[in-house]
Amino acid sequence: MYELIQAGERTYYIDSPSKIGIYRMGESDVCLIDSGIDKDVGRKALRILEDRQWKLDMIINTHSHADHVGGNNFLQSRTGCKIYAAGEDAAIIQNSILNTSFIYGGFPSRAMMKNKLLYSMPSDVRKLDGDFLPDGLETIRLDGHSFAMLGLKTSDNVWFLADALASETVLEKYCIPFLYDVRKYLETLSIVEELTGDLFIPSHSAVTQDPKPLVEANRRKILEIASKITTICRQGTPFEDILKDLFDHYGLTMDINQYILVGCTIRSFLSYLNDEGHIDIVCDNNKILWKSVS
Repeated sequence: MYELIQAGERTYYIDSPSKIGIYRMGESDVCLIDSGIDKDVGRKALRILEDRQWKLDMIINTHSHADHVGGNNFLQSRTGCKIYAAGEDAAIIQNSILNTSFIYGGFPSRAMMKNKLLYSMPSDVRKLDGDFLPDGLETIRLDGHSFAMLGLKTSDNVWFLADALASETVLEKYCIPFLYDVRKYLETLSIVEELTGDLFIPSHSAVTQDPKPLVEANRRKILEIASKITTICRQGTPFEDILKDLFDHYGLTMDINQYILVGCTIRSFLSYLNDEGHIDIVCDNNKILWKSVS
């Protein structure tokens, strides 16, 4: 764990629970792709760079989730590095309480603010555009898991795919991967399916030369969840009952983290199914019911 692995002439990654990419922009200056979940991971990444006499010039965050930006604050305070992200995610990293509030759906409790899965220290972030992108790096939008998630391709024909693909293990163990926009995520799967490259590095899955089998596994799971929700809602069902039925069906155990993360995802599925005309919103006796369209 936290081993530096070379993926190309100028491309490396740190093998960790949320992989950290490294792109050498010159002899010594490097760009990190994400920074891990907290300052301890940031410290380990900095030690790896210093051992090789590499200087951290910039971080590109693929998106705003805490396990990808948690090392930002430490690394920026130690090195003065610049940090970039795209779209809404740049604003969220700058004001990280927005991420916790969004996922929870209201003002977060103090306990939530101490949970490093839900909250990270803010950092000074600029919105990424072509003027700031180092030579040898290309970006593509891979939205759906987050507001404005980036994939990055290096000059070595290596793709960093962020959280565009959940691993088979995650799909089997947790069953419901976090999503913000189901329609956009399905579009992202089609985009990833068409990418060409020598190596593909998802943040939480094994490095591969062919992402297509994992794309299909993720697509099947998303369509399966959508179908299951539609079935649950045949008679008109309140949100809490939908959530419980899904936890029971997939053998999941409820805790506050799962309630917040899976609950946010299921609300996104309900919006998607409503937009697609598969589920109606019904107000009955001061309760909101989600009812499948016959």
